[in-house]
Amino acid sequence: MSALLELDDVHVYYGPFHALRGNTLTVGEGEIVSLLGGNASGKSTTMKTILGLVKPRGGSVRFDGRDVTHASTRQRVVAGIASVPEARRVFPQMTVDENLLAGAFTRKDRAGIQEDLERIREHFPRLAERRRQEAGTLSGGEQQMLAFGRALMSRPRLICMDEPTMGLSPKLVDQVLDEIARINAELGVAVLLVEQQAELALSIASRGYVLASGEIVLQGGSRELLDDPEIQVAYLGKAGDAPASTTPATPTTPATPTTEGDTTA
Repeated sequence: MSALLELDDVHVYYGPFHALRGNTLTVGEGEIVSLLGGNASGKSTTMKTILGLVKPRGGSVRFDGRDVTHASTRQRVVAGIASVPEARRVFPQMTVDENLLAGAFTRKDRAGIQEDLERIREHFPRLAERRRQEAGTLSGGEQQMLAFGRALMSRPRLICMDEPTMGLSPKLVDQVLDEIARINAELGVAVLLVEQQAELALSIASRGYVLASGEIVLQGGSRELLDDPEIQVAYLGKAGDAPASTTPATPTTPATPTTEGDTTA
């Protein structure tokens, strides 16, 4: 599988604070990859670096073989990178259709935009039913579907999703995960899934990376990460006793101060 997104030895600073410490990761064409970690681990900073919202001091970001390290966010969206932000962040006083059309802000092909709008309505029938309804009146699950549809309106090849299950009921969490898997399978869109809930993310991802204090400390196949007791206890938040005779290969680093813009990473 060819790499669609590549971060190579990326270092990001907020003033003197070293937020990302030489991280390297890839997302393949049409792949779902999870990025896991607790609060202030660097997840949101990684996403902002991919989207061009923060610039790395060292290392590179490549998309589809092109160096986009210094490209603007708009240029990255045009290239095929979209995002579903944390807490959905729909425009509450705009209608469902207006929110969807906002996702096509970089496009000029009116006929194509209208075709994609119809396609999104078919893909998400509840959005079609509520097309003239203000987004702020939708349920949490419906708002999440709207955030997915808005991202798809830019015709992306990769969607970065920041904790899409946050604040949803268990039933809606299952629906959201099913929808992510369906978008990936039916449309071939790659997904970088940023999550704190490791078991949920790894249930639909092929691979995962684990961040701690700004550094990727573990990576591997989803089954490998889910099945390793040491990894579960040390990094994935599962209850239980760590093996008596061993300790994790990379010890847990003491918490570092959070920084503005990455308090939920």
